[in-house]
Amino acid sequence: MRADWFGPALAAHVPRLAAAYRIECRLPTTDRVALTFDDGPHPEGTTAVLAELGRHGASATFFLVGEQVARNPGLAREIVDAGHEVAVHGFRHTLLLRRRMRELAADLDRAAGTIEDAAGTTPALYRPPYGVFSAGALADVRARGWRPLLWSAWGRDWERRATPQSIARRATRDLRPGDVVLLHDSDAYSSEGSWRRTAAALPSVLDAVAALGVPASAVTHST
Repeated sequence: MRADWFGPALAAHVPRLAAAYRIECRLPTTDRVALTFDDGPHPEGTTAVLAELGRHGASATFFLVGEQVARNPGLAREIVDAGHEVAVHGFRHTLLLRRRMRELAADLDRAAGTIEDAAGTTPALYRPPYGVFSAGALADVRARGWRPLLWSAWGRDWERRATPQSIARRATRDLRPGDVVLLHDSDAYSSEGSWRRTAAALPSVLDAVAALGVPASAVTHST
């Protein structure tokens, strides 16, 4: 594959590269902090996160994996019914860089259809597995009218050594209104039980957002 295919791959870690490819890492406004959760839905993790968000009156965006939605379709609808947003994270959680466009397009078609059928709503946001775009994926996503989104803060909650304290500390370090926070409500592609640590960290994350004087919200709508 040509070198330009790999051009946007490091956008999640190089802000200037993200800007060059017009991939958002922050919100265009500073009226809230966006909470995002990847890799679900998960029978236990998603349920725990939804409960914590409900206790704090916060909303979030859940980037769903189609194969997990197929296993837990009721949870996708539960997310929407609780006032949250669903978005696309692919049907299979695999790196995009070496996927042929026909294979990738079929994966995204399947993911979108599975999510829409289960959740009863049409997703409009996309984040690739591992936050790694290929040039072809970026073009395909935009042709679909989807908004590509990465993040500006993360808790690294997938790591085996992560603790609720380390997750909250990393996710809220230098936190500002307009940030997009990446967490995970599933351990399907990370260390076993990681969702427990994320759920335990969430109250501290939400308190840090509240201290900024803005709501914790989904990406495309505020609380």
